[in-house]
Amino acid sequence: MAKVMVVDDAVFMRMMLKMLLVEAGHEVVAEATNGMEAVHTYVKYKPDLVTMDVTMPELDGIGAVRQIRNLDPLAKIIICSAMGQNALIVDAISSGAKDYIVKPFDKKEIINAVNKVLDESSLSFEDLRHRFQ
Repeated sequence: MAKVMVVDDAVFMRMMLKMLLVEAGHEVVAEATNGMEAVHTYVKYKPDLVTMDVTMPELDGIGAVRQIRNLDPLAKIIICSAMGQNALIVDAISSGAKDYIVKPFDKKEIINAVNKVLDESSLSFEDLRHRFQ
């Protein structure tokens, strides 16, 4: 069981992710509604894993990934993006995100990404290139 922080400005998305993660046996220890809140909340709770939306107010997900990874180079972050945001996904991975999931969410995809990242397997640029082909 991992301690997870869910970051998304949409309440519905946070609730859906939280439900899926809890069903998979994880504990959602914190939530945040924007990138700045995510950085502060990360420091407070030190979760094992973060799911991070890309498009949010105050500080976007990519900026939050950079700040969290500056504070904790070992932070495990999965970026969540809408379909068609391939350039943002590449930017997020290069900023330190370990993997990504695409909205609308697929339960199996979420659980696979979470398990892979928790097992220390991170997405390489080569993996990323193949997934976009």
